[in-house]
Parts: sequence; C-alpha cells; structure tokens
Amino acid sequence: MKLLILDRDGVINEDRDDFVKSPDEWSPIPGSLEAIGELTRAGWIVVVATNQSGVGRGLFDVDTLNRIHAKMHRAAQEFGGHIDAVFFCPHKPDAGCDCRKPLPGMIHDIAKRFHADLQGTWMVGDSLRDLQAFAAAGGRPALVLTGNGSQTQEGGYLPEGTAVFDNLAQFTAFLLKRHH
Repeated sequence: MKLLILDRDGVINEDRDDFVKSPDEWSPIPGSLEAIGELTRAGWIVVVATNQSGVGRGLFDVDTLNRIHAKMHRAAQEFGGHIDAVFFCPHKPDAGCDCRKPLPGMIHDIAKRFHADLQGTWMVGDSLRDLQAFAAAGGRPALVLTGNGSQTQEGGYLPEGTAVFDNLAQFTAFLLKRHH
C-alpha cells in the first residue's frame, strides 16, 4: 500500500499564528494541491493528521473545522487530487490525550484504519512535534521548510533519518521518482 501521511497547517496550507479558524482563512501553499493531485494519479493514499486545538480552545467548533476541510478537499479535487481521510486532535495541549502530536496515537489510528505497516511509510510535517510523532510511530519523517519548517530545521534535534525538502511539491517529486 502506498500510504502518505501529511500534516495540514504549514504543509498543505499556510499556517497562521492565530489558527485557521474559518474556510476563508484557509489558503493553500503554492504547489501543494498540485502535489496532492500528482500523488493521487500515482496511486497514493493521502491522509491528513492535524492537531486542531482551536476546537478545544473554543476558537471554532467541529462544524467549522469540517467546513475548512471540505474546502481543502474541493481545492485538492480541482487539481485531480484526493485526500482519503482527515484525522484530527481537537484537544488543548494540556488535555493529556494520546492523539495530540508529538504523541503517536493519531498516527497509530491511521495505521489501524488503513491496515498499514508504518515502517517505511513517509510522513510529512513542518514542526518538530509532527516529526516526533511520526518517528515514535515507526514512520519515515520528512520535514518541509514551509510553515514552521525553517524554524524547525534551525532548532536542530530532528529525529534520526529525517529527510528535508523545500515544500510538499519537492517531496512529491522525490517520492514519485523513487517509486517509479
């Protein structure tokens, strides 16, 4: 199975310090939707794993989050892309759940749902917590320098074996070349 797990904010769409709180605030990173289209055409299953503590903080509700994700799905479809599922943690950072990255609970849930072996599965994120969750779950972490990625790279301490790419489009070109 060709499964790819992507973080959302900073990988697919522009990140915001004040959270993406509405569909109007959701804006794709240039090239990200085209990349998802290429992945879909190449037979990849694309799943999003995203922390959305804005729900737990009361900044927006699950209905609004679903409308944001509906916009993301439609936008990907405009480029021939398909996002197979979106997994999210709605909890605040101090909630003590195991689904909030950097803990691997959400990643394990994805593996269970898709009957996937995470060893060798690529997972793309822009923050250290993404990479830590991916590595803890046994996946192959890839850092993109969009969103918080440049700061993450400068901070060092990346999990062993983390590959670094300018953006999702560059990662996609690497992945498709490798699997061709």
